[in-house]
Order: sequence, then structure tokens, then C-alpha cells
Amino acid sequence: MQVRMAEIPRRKKKKQWNLFFLALPLILVVFMFSYVPLLGWSLSLVEYRPGLVLKDCEFVGLKYFRLLLTNMNTARVMKNTLIFSLLGFCCLPLPMLLAILLNEINSTRFRKTAQVITTLPHFISWVIVYSIFFSIFSTEGMLNQLLLSMGMKRQSILTDRHAVYWFQTVVSQWKGVGWGAIIYIAAIAGIDQELYEAARVDGAGRFRCALSITLPSLMPTFVVMMLLNVSNFVNTGMDQYYIFKNNIIYNNIEVLDLFVYRLGLQQGDYSYAIAAGIFKSAISIALLFIANMTAKRVRGESIV
Repeated sequence: MQVRMAEIPRRKKKKQWNLFFLALPLILVVFMFSYVPLLGWSLSLVEYRPGLVLKDCEFVGLKYFRLLLTNMNTARVMKNTLIFSLLGFCCLPLPMLLAILLNEINSTRFRKTAQVITTLPHFISWVIVYSIFFSIFSTEGMLNQLLLSMGMKRQSILTDRHAVYWFQTVVSQWKGVGWGAIIYIAAIAGIDQELYEAARVDGAGRFRCALSITLPSLMPTFVVMMLLNVSNFVNTGMDQYYIFKNNIIYNNIEVLDLFVYRLGLQQGDYSYAIAAGIFKSAISIALLFIANMTAKRVRGESIV
């Protein structure tokens, strides 16, 4: 009996090593593509020129970081980034509400069709998305043709500096709200059905069940998603804004990721672009720790 009891820790240890070696290839891939490239951050401290090795580049220290903090373009780009992020943050409940609405559809066929239709835009490339919206909202698009037929003036939304913020938010939500609802649909599937049966016995209708059972059950998932979005606040991406930009609205649509792309790949100022990228990463890491501490205080457990 004692010999068998002694074999149990060995079996557990062997199983743990087996799981480690199973995950090792993935760990190496993450290390190679996520951590090894961080060595390139050293280029932000030198006057890098393509073709020169690092030791042959002039050391400039924190020159580009100081330039980044004193450049007026940085303030403008950060303003655009924060506005787009705040508008997107305000739209965070939309996927949860869509999931609740889909869950309330009685017809299984209609519910699946509606879910496919709302999820499909996520898989459409931004080039095609731009083509769709251009054909509708351009000066010669369907919307303006309809307005002209009604005796109204043309509306140029794609080149309107005052409409760029809300219009781009609408476009991003149209593309992503269906995909974001999937995680809430999965959470709804995990709700105990006996809660709904007990509520119906007490006379609760569909709206009361959704308000008193479904919505509270989804709040933990919503809080986690919200905190994760806080840590990703300045990572708005550049694909959408690069496709929709034009000379008229460029100053209002250029976000931090597009700013880094312009500096590095269009102007060839690699050191300055890397400094801007480090600045963005530092903000994201700080927001991640803030969100983690907030989650620990509010929910009693951290997300990291």
C-alpha cells in the first residue's frame, strides 16, 4: 500500500511534464514572435539607417521620446485615438444586447440566420467594407442619388470632418458587433434553465426573464470584457482608418497606429516610429495593470 501511495506523486509529476512538453511548441512560437522582436526597441535610442548595423548608428539616447512628447502631431493623434476608443467603449454593451435579442427569438432557423447575417461582416476585409460604404455614401452614391431625387442637397459623409468620429464608430460596430456577441451567446447557453422555469411559474414574462435572469448572468462576462478593452484602449488598429482616410479628414482620422505606420513605412523614420510604438505599449501595459487592480477590488479576483 505504501509503495502504491509513493507512486502517485511520480505519476502526477510525469503527467505535468507531459503537459509542459505538449505546450512547449506553442510557448516557443509566442516567445519568437512576441518577445524576440522586442530587441528592436533598441533602435529607438540610435539614429538608425537601413543597411547599417546597430553599432555603426549614432547614439541619440531619448531624443525621439522627447520629440514625441513635444510634437504637436502627437497631441492631435492621441486626441483622435482617445475619441475613437471612448466611442467604442460606450458601445461595449451592444454585443451583449444583441446576444440577448437573438436568444429571445423562438424560431431556431430565423435565430441562426440572424446570427450568421450579423457575424458575416467580421469576415469581410476592410477594402470591401470601404467599397460598400463608398457606393452608398459617396457624392455619386445611392444615398445622394436618393436625396437628389427627393429635391434635397448632397451629403458628403466620407469627407465630413465633423462626422468622421461617429461615422467610423458606426462602421466598426457594424463590422464587429455580431462577432462580439458570440461570447455572450455562449455564456447564455451556460445559464441554468431551471431559473427560467421557476420565473415562468411565478408569472414572469419574456422581458422580465431577460431583465432579471439573462442580463445579471451576463454581467460577470461583460465586466471581464470591459476590463480587457480598457487595457487595449489605445490599440485601435489602423486598417479601418487607413482605408477610409482622405486628404480632407486625415487630421481627424489619424490614430496612433496609423501615425506609427506613417512614420516608419511611409517616411522611413524607423527610430521615431519605434519610439512611438514603445510609447503606445507603455500606455497599454499601464492600463492593463490598472484594469487588473480594479478587477481585483471589484470582483475579488484579477484577470491576469
